[in-house]
Amino acid sequence: MAVTASVTVSTPASAADPSCGRASWYALTSRTASGERMDPSKLTAAHPRLRFGTKVEVSNPHNGKTVVVRINDRGPFVKGRIIDVSKAAAGRLGMIRSGVAKVCFRVVS
Repeated sequence: MAVTASVTVSTPASAADPSCGRASWYALTSRTASGERMDPSKLTAAHPRLRFGTKVEVSNPHNGKTVVVRINDRGPFVKGRIIDVSKAAAGRLGMIRSGVAKVCFRVVS
């Protein structure tokens, strides 16, 4: 008997609606869930459900910094986190030192 699993990939009900929560950053060089190699110098991110290739604007309300990233991986896998960003994106958001920050993001394309 074969067992199959399915993954539902979606975007928010309204792509312009922001989601807010905690984010972290990562700088691995392994393959991402999309099949490409993770490059910490690229502006990419991991999200559990958004389609690969989706561009989202991530903002850090603490310092007002923003960055647009492309979803190319799945995650985060830590409870309470809504997105993982690459090291380059974390640098632009001013969250390298802290490792974790409150962010808001919205789908832009």
